[in-house]
Amino acid sequence: MKKHSALVVLIALASCTNGDKEPVVDESVKPIPTPTISYSILSQYPHDTSAFTQGLEFYKGKLYEGTGDFENSSLRITDHKTGKVEKKHMMGSPSIFGEGITIFNNRIYQLTWQSHIVYMYDINNIDKPVKTFKWPYEGWGLTNNGRHLIISDGTAVLYFVNPDDFRLLSTIRVADNSGPVNYLNELEYIDGFVYANVYETDIIVKINPESGQVVGKMDLSGLEEKFFPNQVPPDRGLVLNGIAYDSTAKKMFITGKQWPKLFELKLN
Repeated sequence: MKKHSALVVLIALASCTNGDKEPVVDESVKPIPTPTISYSILSQYPHDTSAFTQGLEFYKGKLYEGTGDFENSSLRITDHKTGKVEKKHMMGSPSIFGEGITIFNNRIYQLTWQSHIVYMYDINNIDKPVKTFKWPYEGWGLTNNGRHLIISDGTAVLYFVNPDDFRLLSTIRVADNSGPVNYLNELEYIDGFVYANVYETDIIVKINPESGQVVGKMDLSGLEEKFFPNQVPPDRGLVLNGIAYDSTAKKMFITGKQWPKLFELKLN
């Protein structure tokens, strides 16, 4: 017992001695940067500056857009080349703020921000919803993978939901090599990956929906200065927000809240 006690004391003293030293930090080990996704701007089109864009979808040659800003919230169908709004359903109120949209099985789903309501419309009639669902979290962005709806709530979490009853199926936490990526906003599912606006930045991240890992990043900074300088009031939060994809032509559309331009891009 005494020999055992002496050994414990020696180990404790050695630990104390080592503990007095400053920890060695290898500063050569740094996070691996997320790969940059390059793109080309193919065209630019007019965009209705009354549209506080929250969700964007391209479907059968038309642009579907969900907008916010309480009473100004709407669901609309637009000719993307002219910017002309062909159909508009005003669905907002002093308490209802429209958010992201997606089209799945001939139905349009539209989130709301903080009222925990999801509207579902028939694709052939956006005049009024045919059904509503309850959603317990904030609604930000919305897309689908052909089986499930995928929702963002402004955090680093993506929610996978049953489209028939809005039952939560699973979640993933999104991170890049530096840690969690918060403020995920408008979403679009493209060729097996989720693309997400990072709110109040000019960044779109490409997310592996199985792991939550960010595998690519698009930097869209400079569009405002180059294409429509001084046309967006800086104090209104009129930031990049809106991703749509034409799966037939393999082209992406992006815009922002009350931007005067819609951009058509090709990923390189």
